[in-house]
Amino acid sequence: MWTVVGAGVSGLTTAICLAEAGAEVRVWAAAPPEETTSALAGAMWGPSFQPPMDRTLAWTEQSLREFTELATQPGTGVRMAQTLTVGQFPPADRLPPQAALIPGLRPATDLPEGYPAGFHGTMPVIDMPVYLRYLTSRLGIEIEIREVTALEPGMINCSGLGARELAGDDSVRPMLGQLVAVTNPGLEEVFLELTTEPESTIYVPHPGRVLCGGIAIADRWELTPDPDVSERILERCRRVQPLLREAEVIAEWVGLRPDRPSVRVESEDGVVHNYGHGGHGVSLSWGCARETAALALRQ
Repeated sequence: MWTVVGAGVSGLTTAICLAEAGAEVRVWAAAPPEETTSALAGAMWGPSFQPPMDRTLAWTEQSLREFTELATQPGTGVRMAQTLTVGQFPPADRLPPQAALIPGLRPATDLPEGYPAGFHGTMPVIDMPVYLRYLTSRLGIEIEIREVTALEPGMINCSGLGARELAGDDSVRPMLGQLVAVTNPGLEEVFLELTTEPESTIYVPHPGRVLCGGIAIADRWELTPDPDVSERILERCRRVQPLLREAEVIAEWVGLRPDRPSVRVESEDGVVHNYGHGGHGVSLSWGCARETAALALRQ
């Protein structure tokens, strides 16, 4: 019996990989899937540039294959969407292998004012509340809501930010993100701005709503949305996409991404760890889950 600790996207996906490989699995979590940080995400698959680079590249590629297949199945919450990514890029013949994974990648010429370069592509977009329900149904077991205060052999640690205490890992820290959900005025294309600044312009359309971001502030534990941040998010998104000016605000929220200098997928004293994905938990989910399951099954 393996006990997966955590019911976010990493925990559920790992439990599925174990169960579908024939292992007996249970999931213990402090909160149900719909109350996890994963439920608050944008969310979409995209290239990850986190260490360890060779492994995150493989994990990202594995996840792309899985999400592409899921996009063909109704009820998963996954669809393939056109994307426009703007920012500073190397020449097309010198793109890093992470970016080269993006299906249909090609230079963009129809750029919003103020952006000198960009690329179109096709990426999986995931409606997280729907997707988490799909994962829970696919797993087919009841998630046990209970507090875990110590890791023991036979456990798989997918506790996200909780790994700071549970695994005694001080390198795990919160990376605050804030999103504003507005009604969808008919948008389908995703917009992403690449920047090293803590605030950028991102909007991800879903059926019935558009999720607008983005912000990344390290070591901030605040869970109450900042109205000034929400206003800046909306102002940037509306500047790029005028249709959003008439969209009605539905909700706003804060999520704390589990940031770490590198993703941790490894076995230690009978415990298998799978955490530290930062803002790429969805992008890395299937690749990390399959490797985590493989590590567990070899024990």
